[in-house]
Amino acid sequence: MTAPHNGAERSGEALILDIQRLSTEDGPGMRTTVFFKGCNLRCPWCHNPESIASTPDIGWHKQRCIGCGLCGAACRRGGLRRGPAGITFEREVCAACLAESGTGGGCTEECPAGAIEVKGRRIRTEALAKELLKDRAYFHEGGGVTLSGGEALLQHGAARDLAAILHGEGVHVAVDTAGCCAFSRFEEILPYVDLILYDIKIFNVDEHKRITGADNHIILENYEQLARRHVPLWVRTPIIEGATDGEANIMGIGAFLAALPLPEQWELCAFNNLCKDKYERLSQDWAYSGAALIGRDKMTRLEALARRFVPAARATGRTAA
Repeated sequence: MTAPHNGAERSGEALILDIQRLSTEDGPGMRTTVFFKGCNLRCPWCHNPESIASTPDIGWHKQRCIGCGLCGAACRRGGLRRGPAGITFEREVCAACLAESGTGGGCTEECPAGAIEVKGRRIRTEALAKELLKDRAYFHEGGGVTLSGGEALLQHGAARDLAAILHGEGVHVAVDTAGCCAFSRFEEILPYVDLILYDIKIFNVDEHKRITGADNHIILENYEQLARRHVPLWVRTPIIEGATDGEANIMGIGAFLAALPLPEQWELCAFNNLCKDKYERLSQDWAYSGAALIGRDKMTRLEALARRFVPAARATGRTAA
């Protein structure tokens, strides 16, 4: 399995979702994280649903809306409706409008409350690098820039070019990836990368395909090649109740990691439900909207189990008592 051509990628530019500054969770030190848009997995717990589509989306902040109706008047295609529950969107109409203009049909500009926003913007790679380099004053003690997503390697040309510019400026570069792509994409970017943050979610191939929509053969094969080349690796496994939190899953991933040169760390990331409003802004239901936090005792047990295989394993994130 290789990644299909992604509609997000155009020569010399990237489609990004956001730039997050002063991040402490996307690699070592203080970092700036750029989120690329587009992902070829469909994890039902995804905490960044606005990053999945490889095209811009419209997001609506219900709590900001003042009900003025200016957005509907500005919509030339009749894709917005005002009703008792607020604004409703004809998403296919909005998608066609965004595909044509890239910035929306005037609804975002007319909204005085900032309730409607376009999620995703195109930017020239050089301009993006210039923007990120503004933050280099706090890239000390191991900080730098992390390329995340979505899946940054689906826009491998832009990701490679951006990493090359940053690397040439002496900036520490990390790439956060699920590894579901051709290994050639890693080979292109590795000369400019200091660290790979590698997601391994589910070890069983059938379960991985059933839950995420893709099998994990290429993910595990890519990881093995990176590990055998002694590329600096931090592995991350989200702990999701009923999907990834089984002891068999942690043991399977652990045994796989232990059979190779060990990663610098293995992070077990506890589920959180802070992204519920993101799905609401996209008019999407979230399968995990009612899910509770993982219990502290369970995370402690899974951490102890993981450390049998990778001594540098650690549990992170908020838990229930």
